[in-house]
Amino acid sequence: MSASTAYRSGRGAGPDGFPRLLRAEWARFRAGRGWALAMAASVLVTVSLGLLIAGSAHSTCVTGQGEGPCPAPLLGPDGTAVKDKYYFVHQPLTGNGGITARVSDMTGQIRLPDAVPGVRNVAKGVVPWAKAGLLIRRSLKPGTPYAAVMLTGAHGVRMQYDYTHDLAGGPHNGPQWLRLTRSGDTISGYESDDGRTWTEIGTVRPAGLTETVEIGLFATSPGTLWDMAKAFAQVTATFDQIGLRGANGPWRNDDVGVSMESDGRTPHHPGGVVKAGDKLVVTGGGDIGPATVEGGLRADLTLIGGAVGLIPLLVAAATFLTSERPRTGTSPAPAAPAEPRPARVLVAKGVLVGVVAFVAGLVASGVVVPAGLALLRAHENPIQPITLGTGLRVIVGYAALSAAAAVLALGLAALAGRILAAGLAVTLVVVPYLLATAGVAPWLLAITPAAGFAITQSVPTFAHVDVDPSLIGGYHPLPPWAGLAVTCGYAALALGAAMVVRHRRGVRGAVAGRS
Repeated sequence: MSASTAYRSGRGAGPDGFPRLLRAEWARFRAGRGWALAMAASVLVTVSLGLLIAGSAHSTCVTGQGEGPCPAPLLGPDGTAVKDKYYFVHQPLTGNGGITARVSDMTGQIRLPDAVPGVRNVAKGVVPWAKAGLLIRRSLKPGTPYAAVMLTGAHGVRMQYDYTHDLAGGPHNGPQWLRLTRSGDTISGYESDDGRTWTEIGTVRPAGLTETVEIGLFATSPGTLWDMAKAFAQVTATFDQIGLRGANGPWRNDDVGVSMESDGRTPHHPGGVVKAGDKLVVTGGGDIGPATVEGGLRADLTLIGGAVGLIPLLVAAATFLTSERPRTGTSPAPAAPAEPRPARVLVAKGVLVGVVAFVAGLVASGVVVPAGLALLRAHENPIQPITLGTGLRVIVGYAALSAAAAVLALGLAALAGRILAAGLAVTLVVVPYLLATAGVAPWLLAITPAAGFAITQSVPTFAHVDVDPSLIGGYHPLPPWAGLAVTCGYAALALGAAMVVRHRRGVRGAVAGRS
């Protein structure tokens, strides 16, 4: 059956009318060699750029053994890459008990961009996620479960546990009383302004606490962000009014996770503790939390060329809206009553364009993600851990984004014409992504159809970790499914508006024909 015959027999009256429209559109797609070439170009560009980026990535680290391959990321209880570096003044606690203390002062040092090249510029200050407070953890082994209540540099009082979980307390930034208690496998955190009236922040159950745990005071500070990297920062906290329940041994001091200089013996930015009467002044640097950048390269970096790969797909989707009445030779168009309704034709086109774009996106992501990860591992790069479910969401999610973007381009073409629609679709979907990759206007990824790229993020954006606001740094303003929902909403709105406009034109045309 020819495309023209399919259209003439495809009026939506019968139950098989819509499938006939789809078959007609599929015949038109196969007959147009340029559209198939555009899909192939989309796949080729996405895969080529992704493999080029993966193949050029070579990570090295300076450790106590000198410069060489970076170690594998440290993993937390749930398999997430984590950071676990802090200064800890502690003692063992067997069974139930707790600790109470007041953080009476917080100061710090921050390395700022060098005002004079080669001269380190270190100033006084405390970064927003500097932390000082009370900590209970299974052991000092890096990556083990814990719970902590703390005063931060600019985010008030928080209770955090097992690296990825964060509960907000009060918005305090001055002296604050803190309390952490253990009862069985549950740990509760409290805060107080005066040490008499207490407010519970939360009760949590860290994974696999043993009968004997370590309990005490800690201080740590993540680095300050500049030049796409983290520079040195350190915090010093003064603790007083310290009270223990269930433990009454000597204090032990450990600079947990401290790294060594290249000589293998000298600590790099060590912490420490000073006892002044009944006060303990603790200094530390590092962080206890997710390692969103330091944990290795992310799987979604292999799809960073996907935005460019969408360009031929968007152009093809916009130009697919050609004459809605295919003709053969110079035969006259069929009579108006035999034609399918314009809105139904547009829906059929949208379904076909969406399916074809989904397949093209699935082929591209299904090739470049596993192949790119294999290249990264072959070059001894540390890789952020990724579960099977997350990997499938990244691959299938890019395909879904491709489909939604293609339907959006089709809807825009029905409203504004093919040439204008192609440019508008690229501007709305691709340009914000490229700007955000460079760290420019990342907020566009929350309000434009480019928000759908969030579905490809393989490492979540944690609220309690400061990251560089760019896609290179792994920043997305929306969660994965919320971002995809924004793109789908734009696509549905564009296609729906086009259907309404075409229906009204059809009604006006029918009225004019009868008059």
